[in-house]
Formats: sequence, C-alpha cells, structure tokens
Amino acid sequence: MSDAQLINDLQTHGMRLVDPRAGHESRRGGAGPSDHKAITIGDRTVMIPVHTAPSFDSPFLVEAPDATGEARVTRDGAFVASVRFPTAARFYQLKTADGIPYSHIAALHSKDVLATTVLQTCIRYESRKKTCQFCSIGQSLAAGRTIAHKTPAQLAEVARAAVELDGVTHMVLTTGTPAGKDRGAKVLCESAEAIKAAVDLPLQGQCEPPEDDAWHQRMFDAGIDTLGMHLEAVTPEVRQRIMPGKASVPLEKYFSSFEAAVKVFGRGQVSTYILAGLGDTREAILEMSERLCAMGVYPFVVPFVPISGTPLESHPAPSAAFMAEILRPLGQMIARAGILSSDMKAGCGKCGACSALATYEKLKVPA
Repeated sequence: MSDAQLINDLQTHGMRLVDPRAGHESRRGGAGPSDHKAITIGDRTVMIPVHTAPSFDSPFLVEAPDATGEARVTRDGAFVASVRFPTAARFYQLKTADGIPYSHIAALHSKDVLATTVLQTCIRYESRKKTCQFCSIGQSLAAGRTIAHKTPAQLAEVARAAVELDGVTHMVLTTGTPAGKDRGAKVLCESAEAIKAAVDLPLQGQCEPPEDDAWHQRMFDAGIDTLGMHLEAVTPEVRQRIMPGKASVPLEKYFSSFEAAVKVFGRGQVSTYILAGLGDTREAILEMSERLCAMGVYPFVVPFVPISGTPLESHPAPSAAFMAEILRPLGQMIARAGILSSDMKAGCGKCGACSALATYEKLKVPA
C-alpha cells in the first residue's frame, strides 16, 4: 500500500488507539484538525481522526509504540504499516505570567506547526441559523481548554517558547469572524506584529475576505507571510446549506479578494481550504481548483471530518476512493501551475498534515 493510499484510508476511516497517551495530546474541539492525533508515516506527519464517529468503528488499530518508538498499524487484524508518534510539546508545560497554560494560547499541529485561533468567538457561530455546521471553535472554549481572545503579548510569548523548546518552523493564525468590516484582518495584524517582534517565525493569517482590499497589504506589512481565505464548499447550494452565514459573502467577493491578495503575497502564497465530502461533486471541486490554480491560489482540499458535538457529527466522511479521484488530478494540476505546497512559506497547505494532497504533488506529471 502506498503512503498516499494509507493516508487517504486513515484520514477517511480514522483510527483506534491501543495507547491514547502515545505522542502529543489529541485535540477535541477548536479550529483546524479537531478530534485528531498526529502520526508520522515514512517522512510525513499527518493528522488522523481519533475522536469521531467513523474512528470509533475504524478497521485501523494502532498498537502501543515499542521500545524504539515504532507502532504497528493493522487493518482488520492484518499488518499494514509502521508509524511513529511525534513527541509531546514541551511548551505545554509552561504558563503565562498571569497563570494561563500555554496550551490554552496555541496548539502544536503535526510535529512542528504552531496554531492558534486568536478570537475563539465568531458572529457566524453565535447564531444557529448562521453557523457553519462543521465548526467547533466554541466547544474548546466552553470546555475551558482555551480563552476567548489571545492577546498579542500572549501569542508572542508562546510562539517564542514553541520555537526554542520544540523547534516549531511556522505558525497559523486563524480567527473567528468579528462584526467589523475587516472580518478579522485587524486582530491578525496586531498579533503578527507582536510575534514577529519576539521571534523570526513565518506566519499564515486566515480570515474571511476583508471588505476593503487594502487590508491585504496591511497584513503583509504586519508580518503575515501567507494568507488563507477559506471557501470550504465550492457550489452555492452546498455553501448555503452547510454555512448559511458565511455564504452571505458571495463567491465573487472571494475571487476579487484572491486576486488582490495574490498581487500582495505572490503566487502560491495565498490559499483556500476546501472540505471534500460535504456535497460538492468531484467535478465541481476540480473545476473550482483549476480556476484557483490559474490565479495562483493554492486549493488545499482535505477530507471532511465529522466532529463530535457539531450539527454534522453524523454526516458520513468521504470515501478514500472519492478523495483519491480528486487528489490525484489535483496534485498534477498544482504541479503544472507551479504553486507547490513545499514552496509555501507558512500555513495549512505547507504543513499538509490534514490531507494526502502533497503526496500527489510529487507524482510525475504527464507530458
């Protein structure tokens, strides 16, 4: 079984763990790879669901690591691969001067990526009629595992520690959407300025498209190296059904903002998250991705993960076959466009742990 196939299978089925304590702590709620755990397959570290409905019945079982740190993965009892768990983050042992655990400020994703949700509240999340049905940023806040607003000083302190103690190489700053027309760009600028003053760390900012395109230059000038503006779904029907509040920002606004952002950040340094499995067809996702690639926007397509406690917790995950049918041609499309994830300065696409996409980028492109 190839690494790409194994990653696809694990990310769609999830995995069961003999020793849940192996590696660094799994995550529940929050943004990004929630309900996941990091494992290393070959030379790639990926995030695999462990607390989701599909993972509870997964055919994949990961045994406890042996004395060398390797763990056997079996599928229905048959051995399929050996994996390793990244070590627990040392910066998690620290607290800020006012007593807040560093783990409440930012989290370790994959093996060397620091991530935070600067604002853990969102105008979309606060209304049942507007909420993105896959989102769980309110869960970790309600459970007391994070705080509502991470200050620039707190973020700078934790980022410096994560670099010094754990070798973090880049950082993701995402945010819930506030009420202002900047749609989170302002708080990202304030955060980035403080972090860059404390430590030389490549940063990705993530927000909805600001109403004024001038915010792209302001974010870049503040120290944000790459920008993510996430579509999640690509067709109007799915957008309206899955994320009615966010769908009020039309696709035309996203594309005008993508165009303006690429002029500031450069080709391949602007990206968008697309969740495969919410209802968009393979053809719709690939058609959208082709348009994005032509603009120089990296389409980071990941399998939808049904997160416990959200309205979509019982929604089925996409099949591994469906993901392969998208990622195989998409990887070649990205390679032809010259916007490889490995060339990205920071962010989810560069990390690549939530999808097998980067593996497909390395396949030989047909002449």
